[in-house]
Amino acid sequence: MRRRGRARPHDLRPAGGARGRPPPGAPATPYGQGAEGATSLADILERVLDKGVVIAGDIRINLLDIELLTIKLRLLVASVDKAKEMGIDWWEHDPSLSSRARPRAVPDDDAERSLTEENARLRAEIAALRARAEDRSVDG
Repeated sequence: MRRRGRARPHDLRPAGGARGRPPPGAPATPYGQGAEGATSLADILERVLDKGVVIAGDIRINLLDIELLTIKLRLLVASVDKAKEMGIDWWEHDPSLSSRARPRAVPDDDAERSLTEENARLRAEIAALRARAEDRSVDG
């Protein structure tokens, strides 16, 4: 006569066979992965980079209802192609990250002085042209 509620020794064996081994002829799977519907890390990473993921959060430190510090965190994880689709391409213009990016010119005093002189010369030429145009309209 069998008692209800008690497990028999053969009921306690893992479903795969004796001592947790897969049944004969079944492919072995790495620890933690099921045979069906298994998703590898590479598949997950491919999906994340293809679609993009935004992680946002705020950290606030208050003391007696007075806000002392607020840190806003925004993180975008995406592939380069997806980022370009979204209009994000700052790495292409940063000279420390791209050899094609132009380094920013640092204005020196000589360059600034020459620009000021050129500006003054052009303004004088414009004033002279306006004066000639006025003289011709008065004479004519």
